[in-house]
Amino acid sequence: MRARLSWLGLCSEHSEDPQYFDDDLDHAVRAFQQERGITVDGIVGPHTFRRLEEARWQLGDRVLSYVPGHLMAGDDVTELQRRLNQLGFSAGRPDGLFGKQTDSALREFQKGVGVTADGMCGPDTFRAFDRLVRTVSGGNATHLREHLTLSQLQSGIADKVIVIDPGDTIAPELCHAIAVRVEGRLAALGTQVLLTRASRPTAVTPLPDDASRAQFANDVGADLVLSVHVDRSTSPLPNGLATFYFGDPRGGNHSPGGRVLAQGLQDALLGSTGLLDCRVHPRTWDLLRLTRMPAVRVELGYISHAGDRDRLVSAGFQDAVAEAVTAALTNFCAPRT
Repeated sequence: MRARLSWLGLCSEHSEDPQYFDDDLDHAVRAFQQERGITVDGIVGPHTFRRLEEARWQLGDRVLSYVPGHLMAGDDVTELQRRLNQLGFSAGRPDGLFGKQTDSALREFQKGVGVTADGMCGPDTFRAFDRLVRTVSGGNATHLREHLTLSQLQSGIADKVIVIDPGDTIAPELCHAIAVRVEGRLAALGTQVLLTRASRPTAVTPLPDDASRAQFANDVGADLVLSVHVDRSTSPLPNGLATFYFGDPRGGNHSPGGRVLAQGLQDALLGSTGLLDCRVHPRTWDLLRLTRMPAVRVELGYISHAGDRDRLVSAGFQDAVAEAVTAALTNFCAPRT
């Protein structure tokens, strides 16, 4: 762990006793989590470890290709997607996952530059990139395509498929109650609403992870994804409302549609709930990263804060949240004149 973080410039590789998880390593882990837009807790769990593994790869370190069922992932894939998009080949959102769209864009690029179009990004393809990148710069085809997709979504709320994901780690029944209220209001407008989980998970229907929820949204061809959560802190002081969309906190890669939707939801909810404004932020959590449509996560306050908790358990507050979310989604999908 220390060697990987040292290679990223986040800590010293040398320590008085490198086998121990000391303060220096803790700070490095938290800095890495902050940079990558994942939960900053200093814990190297499966998600953080996977992202550390992805961060070790740079374009040219290995041969890249599409492997169905076991997608290659890493910073090198992100850079490949960025270069393909910059050159006008539609690799999709630069999410670091080598999927079908990246494979198709790579083959199209290879065909165009006279390299064997086998979908294998190896030495010949790297050299072709080096030749072209020196002469082509500027523009962002991904953002142009996402803005086009955004305009296509603005045809009214009635014909949309919206996936609502009730959070299940903190106050799951409360999150589900709010999700159901939103579902009822959207259904009355003619929207097809799908929930990612039932009210109570059972041994037969265990809770899906974020990757499975994202895959569900992709499989049903959802137009939008809304994840509803509340937060908790060891301190009774933190409170307020925050909204998140897919994006790299360091700048660059993000979902334009997700950002617009997140800001719209934040504004509507602040006006209806009176919660503290904790603002809108880019994050790379799996549910935001792996979905192929605008996806937003809303944190509706802290169950550990007395004021937020009193609001959250109130039926009137839950109705106000549902009304605000419905209004924000309706406005997001409203035709522009």
